[in-house]
Amino acid sequence: MARYEIRLSGAGGQGLILAGIILAEAVVKYTDKQVVQTQSYGPEARGGASKAEIIISDTEIDYPQVNKPDFLLALTQAAYNKYQRDLKEYGVMVVDDRVDISLRGGPTYQVPITRLTREKLGTELVVNIVSLSILNYLQGIVEKDELEEIVLEKVPPGTEDLNKKALDFGWQLGEELNQYKIAAKEEEDE
Repeated sequence: MARYEIRLSGAGGQGLILAGIILAEAVVKYTDKQVVQTQSYGPEARGGASKAEIIISDTEIDYPQVNKPDFLLALTQAAYNKYQRDLKEYGVMVVDDRVDISLRGGPTYQVPITRLTREKLGTELVVNIVSLSILNYLQGIVEKDELEEIVLEKVPPGTEDLNKKALDFGWQLGEELNQYKIAAKEEEDE
């Protein structure tokens, strides 16, 4: 992994900034990689555009901006519309099933993250941790127990059990990802 770029995108209030911070801290604590984490919010804050970006590298990171993510999470249609064209040609994309997507050449998973989180855990408040667990399952950035330790340090007091369940549920969804994979667009030969 020379340089690996991740973009987590959705709406303000979905906790993606916290997810980015958790991942970056896990990388710092449990690997010998360099990491940079940045974030931005839309002008509306809650409900507006939100993104967290993480760069992981074997060497010093001299440019802390994500330009061509290797991994993109898009939880809203607006996030998908804004960022999907930035994804590397064969980068991995995970989108919520509420997002209408056009097929592309790289691995794409359309997972009902929000709905399944609400059904399984009774709330959408932990969709960020479910998504983070899916990302870590797919990319193998840190060990599951290492990620769990940072999650439990960073989440609000009193929510540790719910967030542990969210992490476990996201891991389970990661194991089941083949059922959510979308066939890549085939180039037509004419």
